[in-house]
Amino acid sequence: MDEKKLSFEEAVKKLEDIVAKLEEEDVPLEKAIDYYQEGMKLSKLCDEKLQEAQEKVTQILNDNNEEEPFELQEE
Repeated sequence: MDEKKLSFEEAVKKLEDIVAKLEEEDVPLEKAIDYYQEGMKLSKLCDEKLQEAQEKVTQILNDNNEEEPFELQEE
């Protein structure tokens, strides 16, 4: 599945599944590295989706002349 098409909730669920596999199973090193790489991609995707949501909320508030509820993080 293309990670970019996952919803935030789906990505978090997949990330939780990866963490559980790494914590509960005797995972061979190569498989653990694969899980780690996939987890990092999912983590980045979740961060991007949260950033997008934060920007949308800020834009909505700005459009309605309301104060920003949080400061946007610069990368």
